[in-house]
Amino acid sequence: MSHRSGPRSSSPDERPTHRARGRVDHEVATGTVSLIREGSRVTLFLDGVESSCLDLDHPERLEFEYMQQMTAALEAAIPSPSPIRAMHIGAAACALPRAWDAARPGSRQIAVEVDPLLAEGVRRWFDLPRAPRLRIRVGDGRAELSRTRPGSLDVVVRDAFDHGVVPTHLATLEAAQTSARALRHGGLCLVNTAHGGSHDARPDIAAFAEAFPQVRLIADPKVLRSGRHGNIVIVAQTAPADEDGLLDADELDRALRRLPLPTRLVRGRDLDRWLAGALPATDASLGSTPPGEPS
Repeated sequence: MSHRSGPRSSSPDERPTHRARGRVDHEVATGTVSLIREGSRVTLFLDGVESSCLDLDHPERLEFEYMQQMTAALEAAIPSPSPIRAMHIGAAACALPRAWDAARPGSRQIAVEVDPLLAEGVRRWFDLPRAPRLRIRVGDGRAELSRTRPGSLDVVVRDAFDHGVVPTHLATLEAAQTSARALRHGGLCLVNTAHGGSHDARPDIAAFAEAFPQVRLIADPKVLRSGRHGNIVIVAQTAPADEDGLLDADELDRALRRLPLPTRLVRGRDLDRWLAGALPATDASLGSTPPGEPS
């Protein structure tokens, strides 16, 4: 996922360069990681699914639209170059923390990856920021969040999937509440979730709407109508919208319209109507105990 996987064995692990082109495969615990190189860009695929994309020459450049949207939300709340303290649940190749490190000197970030071999691999394959700027921690994302000192983070990012599906223990009301506790007042939780086709993001979003005083969505209208499968970014904040000095929703809306793939910001009554009374999943309704928590 990131709750993804890592290499059991690997081909020679010299780092990609802007002169390298082609493909290198690494057998991993749950499939195959493929590194596709095109000029300065390297895309990491897991079993044929794009998981990360890095520009080796320009760390601040983000290829994935949802990462551009998350960055726009962060800018609207905490303009760069202000440093941040962030935890990323789901690491893959660490494209997002790498970009934020370049834009915000002095930041301290942790990327949590469930697979120790993938965590080891991306450190070898890519020139990532070193600790304390970026720590890659092996473990379950929710368990790591639960051990984080309350109110110590500016940002929590959840971008974890297992074969295209958000792990259930990360998509419950209690999981959202765990994220909220780790954030300072006014902190942001930025979540990548899937909607459309066989995926219904409403219960996931309803969990954050109950755990946080302010929630907005960033999405393509066609995805919201379930016209196609795609990403929805949840922007949750640990303070009401009417407080001064918090996320500027109007500025975020303008920034989203300037992106290469324009999207809309859904909030307030429009969000309530779209949720249509959806209820969040709970740990009890799933009948399971999250990893790292007592039974």
